[in-house]
Amino acid sequence: MSVDPVLQSHYDSFWSALDDVRFDEWKTQLPEILNEALDPEGNGNLERWIKALKEIQTFLPAGEKDLIDLNASAITIEYAKSLQDIEKNNLINALKALHPWRKGPFKIDQIEIDTEWHSDWKWDRVRPHLNSLQGRRVLDIGCGSGYHLWRMAGESPELAVGVDPSLLFYSQFLALKHFIGEQVPAYFLPLTLEQLPVSQKGGAFDTVFSMGVLYHRRSPIDHILDLKAQLLPGGQLVLETLVVPESFGQLLVPEDRYAQMRNVWFLPSVSELEIWLARCGFKNIRCVDLNQTSIEEQRSTEWMEWNSLESFLDPDDHNKTIEGYPAPLRAVMLCDKPK
Repeated sequence: MSVDPVLQSHYDSFWSALDDVRFDEWKTQLPEILNEALDPEGNGNLERWIKALKEIQTFLPAGEKDLIDLNASAITIEYAKSLQDIEKNNLINALKALHPWRKGPFKIDQIEIDTEWHSDWKWDRVRPHLNSLQGRRVLDIGCGSGYHLWRMAGESPELAVGVDPSLLFYSQFLALKHFIGEQVPAYFLPLTLEQLPVSQKGGAFDTVFSMGVLYHRRSPIDHILDLKAQLLPGGQLVLETLVVPESFGQLLVPEDRYAQMRNVWFLPSVSELEIWLARCGFKNIRCVDLNQTSIEEQRSTEWMEWNSLESFLDPDDHNKTIEGYPAPLRAVMLCDKPK
């Protein structure tokens, strides 16, 4: 198979960043796994996404006098000398060829990518409760376009790795990576958690995030154990997922769809989720945030023109989904892998 260089070049500096015996299995096994994941025969849309990326890469990356802000609500790249109108329009068209943009927001020069999700709102709920990420190794499972990965990278970790099987999200990440540059140690693996090698010496990451993934897994306990396997002893797990109110009961297993999503399997209560985490061997388990998703946080925009949350809720009662289940309620759970 022949992987396009625009996709492959992202890993030029990745392997040298895995400078630890705990990554030995990653260095030996991942190259072949990545080549298979990036096979152009595997996705009929990949050709046009690569075309859009090549157009985006005709624009200069940020230079020394330009601004890169990974700690702003919108990941921001501002040129000291702004783009001309024709350049701006060409860049907008190339970026919109990567529709839909779900996680963000981003700002490139004066172009504001108003994504479906205000992912900055979630980060503002999660971040105050975390251990320091400075100098740490961070793994973000289900990273989407990489918005939260860039926010993590803004806190000077030693290494930040995002994992998501979507080649569209990978393409969106590479679009931002082009402007931000190689100096930020953030990398994207278009894989699933289950495809990641497991170190024979134990995990390699200080902090592992799984945000918005657990309810899509048919085996949630296995997902939690797989997350644990990537953590160093004493490392912190950040698990953000849909739950049901305690008043609903122990667990919801949707009969068919949940908020029009077919791939939702298990929505536990917080107390039930605490039992799952304890059963998997985690310690210091706590729920640090509980938030019902609003139609202001998740909505359709010109960068994500399809139906969004408002269409999936009961039009007469936004506390219920269109199927009659409790509306999306998201919990942030923190816990520690024993030393």
